[in-house]
Amino acid sequence: MFADHAKIIIKSGKGGNGHVSFRREKYVPNGGPDGGDGGKGGDVVFVVDDGINTLSDYRHKRSFSAQPGEDGKKRNCHGKKGSDLVLKVPAGTIIKDAKTDKIIADMSGSNRRQVVLPGGNGGLGNQHFATATMQAPKYAQPGKEAMEIEVTLELKVIADVGLVGFPNVGKSTLLSRVTNAQPKIADYHFTTLQPNLGVVDFEDGNGFVIADIPGLIEGASKGVGLGHEFLKHIERTRVMIHIVDAASVEGRDPVADIHAINKELEAYNPDLLKKPQVIAANKIDVLYEGEGEVVKLLQAEFEPLGIPVYPISAVSGQGLKELLYAVRKLLEEIHEEPVVYAPEYDPCGNQVKSEAYTVEIDQKDGAFVVEGPKIEKMLGYTNLEAERGFLFFQNFLKEQGILNELEQKGIKEGDTVRMYSLEFEYYK
Repeated sequence: MFADHAKIIIKSGKGGNGHVSFRREKYVPNGGPDGGDGGKGGDVVFVVDDGINTLSDYRHKRSFSAQPGEDGKKRNCHGKKGSDLVLKVPAGTIIKDAKTDKIIADMSGSNRRQVVLPGGNGGLGNQHFATATMQAPKYAQPGKEAMEIEVTLELKVIADVGLVGFPNVGKSTLLSRVTNAQPKIADYHFTTLQPNLGVVDFEDGNGFVIADIPGLIEGASKGVGLGHEFLKHIERTRVMIHIVDAASVEGRDPVADIHAINKELEAYNPDLLKKPQVIAANKIDVLYEGEGEVVKLLQAEFEPLGIPVYPISAVSGQGLKELLYAVRKLLEEIHEEPVVYAPEYDPCGNQVKSEAYTVEIDQKDGAFVVEGPKIEKMLGYTNLEAERGFLFFQNFLKEQGILNELEQKGIKEGDTVRMYSLEFEYYK
């Protein structure tokens, strides 16, 4: 099965922690702080790889993580930056937030490299907190936490021209005849289970990309058959070629078939019918002389609507040159750029912080309980026994908005504040 959809969890690298250390040398008994900074965590980066055309690499592995940054070291040595996580995807891949289904990035056009989740910044070592009055700080800054989200990857094939039509009308045969593509061809319904791409070359080098879009039957827009799986691939095409069986080998009505497919396209996305269309009346090689009624019916029905009809034979090659040059002329007249979807969601701006805190009132003794991952880490890195260390921690509580929230909860002077193993009385 063609892999054009995947759901994965991505996580950036955590920033390395700043280091607490002091210079110790034989003739320098009272050296100053020399704790180095932590390294930045690795980014999660999506990159377009022209060598792949499916998302099969993400069907059997669900979780991907960038490398965390190293902690700082003594002697002002900075921690090493974590390696980026580079995820390769085919052109046309749309990255969405799994919870909101909003677009984070469209890997199309000029957007070939996108940092989706930046790594956490490294924490500052204690050397940065030295002042004239506090020359030996015993605290350092922890690294910024990693970011983790679940995303969906959705591939929408990028092609100039899309071949549409009911099964067994000759789409795959036409594609193999006019391009370098080698699709599987057989006389069965739904033998094509994946979009096939090929390049139509002209002598002047000005060719175009053509795609065989399978899975279109009546009810496709409602998810019948493989409709929903492949209708999305038509959205990026600029011209559509309707292929019908002019010989009615299977007793189908070509005029009704085109109306049926256009109805499905309109139900899925009305804008699709605004794209230029041409009709390829295929299999004229099996018509006896004088049996051209179907072609005439198609011309009478659709050419007044501005949709030209070209009799062709994908097997013998008859009429293909006229069809391809007409399609190229249409493409030259269309000046609009291929569809590229704009971002709707910024993981950095919308993600709930993993460093959040909670402020609750203990019903047993009335103490204000403040907890959270960042608070716990700050307690581990701060020397609260030193006056400067305690002031440093107080500033941290103020900057995080914790003191304001305590006041909103109704705290008064003398009330107890509990943070894990630490308890103190609240004073302004």
